Amino acid sequence: MSSHEQKKQNVALSSVVASLLLTIMKLVVGLMTGSIGILSEAAHSTMDFGAAALTWFAVRISDKPADKKHHYGHTKIESVSALIETGLLLLTSCWIVYAAVERLISGTAEIEVTWYAIAVIVVSIVVDISRATALKKVAKETKSQALEADALHFTSDIVSSAVVLAGLGFVALGLQWADAVAGMFVAVLVARAAWELGRKTFDVLVDAAPEGLSEQIEEIVMNAPGVISIHKMRIKPAGPFVFIDLTISVSRTLPQEKVLAICAGVEERLKAELPDSDITVNARPVVLDSETVTERIHAVGLNHGLHAHNILASLAGEHKQITFDVEVDSRLTIREAHDAVTELEEELHREFNEEIDLCIHLDPLNSEERNARPADPENEARITAIIRQAASTIAGIRDVHALKIHVSSHNKLCITLHCGFDDNTVLADVHPLTSRLESLIYRDIPETSRIIVHAEPVNAVD
Repeated sequence: MSSHEQKKQNVALSSVVASLLLTIMKLVVGLMTGSIGILSEAAHSTMDFGAAALTWFAVRISDKPADKKHHYGHTKIESVSALIETGLLLLTSCWIVYAAVERLISGTAEIEVTWYAIAVIVVSIVVDISRATALKKVAKETKSQALEADALHFTSDIVSSAVVLAGLGFVALGLQWADAVAGMFVAVLVARAAWELGRKTFDVLVDAAPEGLSEQIEEIVMNAPGVISIHKMRIKPAGPFVFIDLTISVSRTLPQEKVLAICAGVEERLKAELPDSDITVNARPVVLDSETVTERIHAVGLNHGLHAHNILASLAGEHKQITFDVEVDSRLTIREAHDAVTELEEELHREFNEEIDLCIHLDPLNSEERNARPADPENEARITAIIRQAASTIAGIRDVHALKIHVSSHNKLCITLHCGFDDNTVLADVHPLTSRLESLIYRDIPETSRIIVHAEPVNAVD
């Protein structure tokens, strides 16, 4: 059992004992003196005893963890307990009003004001102050609605006991009706406490979001990087906890890993501000007005499991055309590959909402793992010399290094190398130069099946 759970149960049990003792004292003194004010206080304390016992039971059950039947845990048992307490308070109020009115109409009751009548009310006030303070402190620490309700009971008892004490003072001065009036005033206080408690409890039971929490969550989420808007937000309070279910809108062009990182970032921000919360964040991809043609084609292609590249768009004039390459599994038949690309074309026509000529090149994607072995030293030296000679004829390539030459199971060469360029060389100028080097290698070493050139600044750390 955690320290919070132990505190809740201890303070709830001590309230049960205190309520029982106060009830017995007030009932005995009320019957001895005939004071409707003290008897109303006895009735109030009786209800408090039942409420305190119910609170003690509720905090014991509410701390149980979630199970297969109660996915949100058992915390709402505290709200059910508070609702029952509300009913008990209202019944108490009705009984006090009835007894007081009856006494005022008859005007026959004689009340004896004794030292022990005053003493029991003073003792009651002292005990109520002690219990209300302890309950409020633990309720604040543990955010327990049941303990908060119990603290409200004892707080209202302080005021009502003070009113009864004043009523006895007026009776001592000869104003017999003051006791009944004091009892009615107590009833009003009890009813008001019941109303406040019932309203708060009802909000929790019908899953009403705590006031101001929606606005707080919206401010936190909208300041998180990558979030465009909040599509849906649901908040479910449950005792000291709150369950938050969010769906945020993000750009559809983002990779899945980035979207997951955005969701995780939102959860971290909310958890930092709302530690007693259970948060679920989902993402909804949306189209942005700022998307380029390339981003739109990439997004649609990924929806079909196809990667588009080498995109060229001509959207000016009457004849609009988009051409690009798309990687398709090399194991598919030409019919299967064509059907897959046809579905992509249909969605792209809907995406651009206009007549566009699409020309798509099928680029076979080989996903099979292929093994290779290092080339023998003599062959590696020969090939390296040829590559360095070819690179020396291309202005702009400063050096060639980190050459790796492997031979596939089909005796084809796979060559990887690094090319150095001046730091201020524009990437758009780098690519044609590396492509030219690849062409020379393919020409001079015809047994080559694959070349990978890594471009980098001169003197870069590999």
